[in-house]
Amino acid sequence: MTVNTLAQAFGDICLQAAVPVMEVYATDFTPEQKVDKSPVTEADRRAEAVILASLSELLPDVPVLAEESFAAGVRPSVQDEFLLVDPVDGTREFVARCGEFTINIALIRKGVPIAGAVYAPALEQLYLGGERALSGAFKPGEAINYDRLAPISTRTASQKGLTAVMSRSHADEETRAFTRRQGVVETISAGSSLKFCKLAEGAADVYPRFGPTMEWDTAAGHAVVNGAGGMVIRPDGEPFMYGKTAQGYRNGAFIAWAKPPA
Repeated sequence: MTVNTLAQAFGDICLQAAVPVMEVYATDFTPEQKVDKSPVTEADRRAEAVILASLSELLPDVPVLAEESFAAGVRPSVQDEFLLVDPVDGTREFVARCGEFTINIALIRKGVPIAGAVYAPALEQLYLGGERALSGAFKPGEAINYDRLAPISTRTASQKGLTAVMSRSHADEETRAFTRRQGVVETISAGSSLKFCKLAEGAADVYPRFGPTMEWDTAAGHAVVNGAGGMVIRPDGEPFMYGKTAQGYRNGAFIAWAKPPA
């Protein structure tokens, strides 16, 4: 199975998992709080169950690190190849009902996200990343029609200065200081993995993140950026890698670029 085929398969799974997510979104749900104080809803659990069942059929021998299972103590052995799943990325946006939350699935091989899907069910927008990046509008529960997918690519920065996309919920002073050093002249806000997707579709030039994230938060969006011609690196210029078992799969700081920095 090619990485492009895998990305599309992940997209189909995201579309199916979006059905219970949007069912919960339409109710007067009450968010709960996990041990790390982050919010969680019934949507996270129901979507993850759909995703894990589908992945067990698609890639039965590949271990899966999924956010809610991980929080419940499920720790599969991770080697050169594994899957990362975030059933609802941007739960704060979900709770606030702003629509900017996503469902994320990615395959990691030798530390690199090689295929990924990001789906924003409230916005009905799907992004796929493999050898190339594609985007299309699909409703929750639909099957992907390949003819409705269009290529997306990162842009070359304007000579007038950079546009940065920043977290709607987590922008901090270190991030703002970075944008000042880089001569950013415009900032746009987005929630969840949509920040990576904004970069991938040519709406921004850089996405800096210095605050904490987990690997399942970033891997699918990273795959989309890679497929669109961008890159994600550490602030020191080294590759941004996955499978950080010793760190509990917690990410350090990263910079996502539309084009490699000069």
